Amino acid sequence: MQFICYAKCGTCRKAKKWLDENGFSYEERDIKENKPSAEEIKYFAEKSGRPLKKFFNTSGLLYKQMGLKDKLGSMNDEEITELLATDGMLVKRPVLVAGDKILVGFKVEEWESELL
Repeated sequence: MQFICYAKCGTCRKAKKWLDENGFSYEERDIKENKPSAEEIKYFAEKSGRPLKKFFNTSGLLYKQMGLKDKLGSMNDEEITELLATDGMLVKRPVLVAGDKILVGFKVEEWESELL
């Protein structure tokens, strides 16, 4: 498993605690220092079944500063993928890569049903 997170993110800390409490072993990856590539983002979207727009950290400062709420509607998938790959802080987190399962964000019920 690969746990892609940001150490200062409260949701990431909750997810990490949940993984630890449930005995999962994982490789931790800092999303800011080692951002997902465009290829990884395409893979995440494909495997998770989520539209690319759902991969944005909409509560993040960078998302708001860039005014992306108003810009995303006019962007195609290629442009969205490239934009997400420019800065890990734009990406919703955590991202958990567990085999062919990709979980984005942390919802206990979803993680329990997918992993336990």
